[in-house]
Amino acid sequence: MESKGKGIAKFNRWPEALIVLQSIVYGFGDPISKIAFEVTPVYTMMSVRYCIAFVVAFILFRRRVIETVKTVPVRYWLVPGLFIGLTYLLNNVALSLTDATSVAFLRSLSVVLTPLFAFIALGRRYSPRIVFIQVMVLPGMYLLCVKGGLSGFGAGEVVTIVAAAVMACALITSREYLEEVDPIALTSLMAGCSAALALIGSLIFEGGLHLENTTGQAWMIIIYLAIACTLLGYMMQNIALTKISERSVALLQCLCPVMTAIFSFFILGEKLSAAGVLGAIIIICCVTAATALSSD
Repeated sequence: MESKGKGIAKFNRWPEALIVLQSIVYGFGDPISKIAFEVTPVYTMMSVRYCIAFVVAFILFRRRVIETVKTVPVRYWLVPGLFIGLTYLLNNVALSLTDATSVAFLRSLSVVLTPLFAFIALGRRYSPRIVFIQVMVLPGMYLLCVKGGLSGFGAGEVVTIVAAAVMACALITSREYLEEVDPIALTSLMAGCSAALALIGSLIFEGGLHLENTTGQAWMIIIYLAIACTLLGYMMQNIALTKISERSVALLQCLCPVMTAIFSFFILGEKLSAAGVLGAIIIICCVTAATALSSD
């Protein structure tokens, strides 16, 4: 009985399952966001999305949030909150400047930058086998997202690379500070930071909020993005980071473009080429191999 219990514990992969679920949720959110962007400006939609997420989180978890703000040093929640908010703002700016395929590919650089930054900042080391697997994800991302070549290199590509670096910082600081911060409270405060940054962006780039053309369908999409992608997405990531490394999270999040491609086929009618299918297979194999190695 004891050996059986140890076997069950060994294969208890629920933290990884949370990030896979997060990738599915985000994968569905990507194509439906394109529908909402047709009638609602980017920063306006993000502002409303994050405000809804923060209000709902505060109503549900206000005691945890208030206790955290009172007792925990501000940098423990403000730094990862600003990093995560800035990541998604930059991603949307990049989408307005260049092709989504280029953004999706370059955004995957976070899988390499995360362990590199963790090594530089915190001295964390990883086995050569894991590093090799992470590097091998990039050809898979290229085949899946680009399918033939980048569309030049300009401002959008630069912004995306910066976003990938910021995402790496968000994962590292989140895992570091989650030793002192309640993950549920951090999720709520991250939503608040994201809302603040989006509102500032809407004032600077759009002159305020513009919801006059937002349809009922767009409102349903915004609510989904607020509750599923922001509130639950942030929460799943933070809870997972209390159990597994930021490197593992970054690698598992490479499944998101695969999910996006699947949902885009059904929602938008976008089809993968043979190269795209090969890229998806490479990514899934790399994630599977890395997960198996981490359980050794």
